[in-house]
Amino acid sequence: MSKARDAILGLVVGDALGVPVEFQPREYLKEHPVTNMTGYGTYNQPPGTWSDDSSLALCLAEELTQGFNLQRIADSFVHWLYHNHWTPYGRVFDVGNNTEAALSRLKNGASPEESGSTGKNANGNGSLMRIMPLLFYVKDLPEQLERYETIRKVSAITHAHVRSTLSCYYYLEFADFLLHGASSREAYRHTNERFLNLTQALGTDPEEVSHFNRLTDGDIHKLKEEEIESETYVIHTLEAAIWCILNTSDYPEALLKAVNLGYDTDTTAAVTGGLAGLIYQAKAIPRSWLYPIARLGKIETVLEKLSSRYES
Repeated sequence: MSKARDAILGLVVGDALGVPVEFQPREYLKEHPVTNMTGYGTYNQPPGTWSDDSSLALCLAEELTQGFNLQRIADSFVHWLYHNHWTPYGRVFDVGNNTEAALSRLKNGASPEESGSTGKNANGNGSLMRIMPLLFYVKDLPEQLERYETIRKVSAITHAHVRSTLSCYYYLEFADFLLHGASSREAYRHTNERFLNLTQALGTDPEEVSHFNRLTDGDIHKLKEEEIESETYVIHTLEAAIWCILNTSDYPEALLKAVNLGYDTDTTAAVTGGLAGLIYQAKAIPRSWLYPIARLGKIETVLEKLSSRYES
């Protein structure tokens, strides 16, 4: 049984489920809800096509099979954007502005430590969407500050502002509790405690910590759907994913709830899907969703190597 396979297939399938309706507003999806794996739509891609979310997650997963090397991870991202590495059909068809700008800086000689934007306006969800594979490396790091610093570095390749790096930390801590058998409610409670302890240890600006209040107050699951945002802001994506997980009871339900929130459908579903995969396992993914996934055999090969290295 491979938790890496559960999580990352969960992510990829969620991404592909959302690709055909990316940018569609919630109101449209209430009238025309996604109920199954479809194709074409926004990018005119066949069913099972995943986007930049999965491409960059798979770049990270593949590099981690050889151990942790920040430069190699960054180079793989550049190889994706400029040479179509880890694309479903040999062409990049979706990339966020901050990610593209950071990878351009890398291509022109910047180091991974200085490529990502530190601006407050550069807090899209472009590092959160790809961070899940890093769970299987950081889960064995005993110190929270070391875990955060490793997560920060990988986020900061493209998104270096503390709001983005803390979002990635929160997400992977939640995932780690799930990995070790906690229920979703237990994972939520423990993650909030650990997150607030970390921000105290780091001396994080209280104004920045306040952006996470809807999560750390402990009641995100009680919010109504109309109070949950689903565009590209990293905090909104993190909130939406946790909200979907806490308000559903199986993999298909969680993913369909995420996609039908609308707007940034592929990323909301990918981030939700990584967590749902850990909870319900890959066997819970409907066959009609999994089997159309582009390059599924290649993905399975990489995930087997990742699992062999970090789960044995």
